[in-house]
Amino acid sequence: MWTLRRSIPRMSIDALIARLDAYDADPSAVRLRTRSYELLGDPAGLVADVGCGAGLAVAELAERGVQAVGVDVSEQMIELARRRRSGADFRIGGACDLPFGDGELAGYRADKVFHELADPTRALAEARRVLMPGGRIVLVGQDWDTFVIDSSAPELTRRIVHARADQITSPRAARAHRSLLLDAGFQDVAVEVHTAVFTGQRAEPMLGMLTAAAEAACTSGVVTRAEADGWLAEQRDRVRSDRFLLAVPMFVAAATRPPSRTA
Repeated sequence: MWTLRRSIPRMSIDALIARLDAYDADPSAVRLRTRSYELLGDPAGLVADVGCGAGLAVAELAERGVQAVGVDVSEQMIELARRRRSGADFRIGGACDLPFGDGELAGYRADKVFHELADPTRALAEARRVLMPGGRIVLVGQDWDTFVIDSSAPELTRRIVHARADQITSPRAARAHRSLLLDAGFQDVAVEVHTAVFTGQRAEPMLGMLTAAAEAACTSGVVTRAEADGWLAEQRDRVRSDRFLLAVPMFVAAATRPPSRTA
């Protein structure tokens, strides 16, 4: 659920990786990844995990007997993936410039990637190029405007959520997955929504994300420092008293590359 630039200071990337690892281990994230693998079908060929990060999905796909390759724009993430998953195939590349030939892939998966892209349409044109006819594409992502946070200050919470969304390159890409896929010429497009709910012991790792949201709102001038600090204090109190709730709708879209754009 966190964005990643091409190059990040070491302290920042270490903190980000820790948050990603915590999220990846959450039961809701495990279920969501499993569902994305199911939607890929039974690929007869190479499957790319675009925006692979530390390579967890590549390893899990390999365990399912899938020939998987991870691609990420971040050299730091590719280095980490290679250290963690020795022997797996990882390559540096962006979603709009993939290191594959025309029709080379049987499957394409992108998890929490499209909100980072300035031009999702171009990325899907590239996905169509590298997929063979009949190849499957699966997109997973959150809509940054629809985070649900329990708070005694709902109007302030709304401002903080929207301020954070405004700092994302394409914050509403996930809700547009279906239209984007149809516009790119994919067929058999299906959309699911899986809501991740964080309460109890699962709440603590999410405080870092809420802190980033409050800081974004404060930096942009949408809220005052006092409002941001007070809001965060309440969320920390909610964690301690087991009254914390964060719900994040995750959009999953799957489609098939037809033999031709007119098919």
